[in-house]
Amino acid sequence: MATLPVYRWRLAPDGLATRRQLRTAGLRPGGQDVVAQLERPRRRRGPLVAYLYRVDLAKPVRPMTPDRWAALEKANGARRRCPACRTDVGYVIPSSLGMCVACHDFPEQRAA
Repeated sequence: MATLPVYRWRLAPDGLATRRQLRTAGLRPGGQDVVAQLERPRRRRGPLVAYLYRVDLAKPVRPMTPDRWAALEKANGARRRCPACRTDVGYVIPSSLGMCVACHDFPEQRAA
């Protein structure tokens, strides 16, 4: 396997972009392979790494259809529904708790 070229932070050549930069431009990698990587040094840990893609091979982002919007709404609704009290709590339930804050902090109210 060939090694990827490595560029330092903010020194990548024109025509290459990260996924986030492609998305901002309304593009997606579109199945192309990573062509290089970008490294941002950090003081106490290893460098942050971002993969770079060719902009000329990127494809436009697929448009959201009504069915995709409905699926997204259903998935987000499931993330807001507490499994203990079965109510939509209006925020995404923390995975560390596994239930809404009220059910976690006051279990005696949940049993009633």
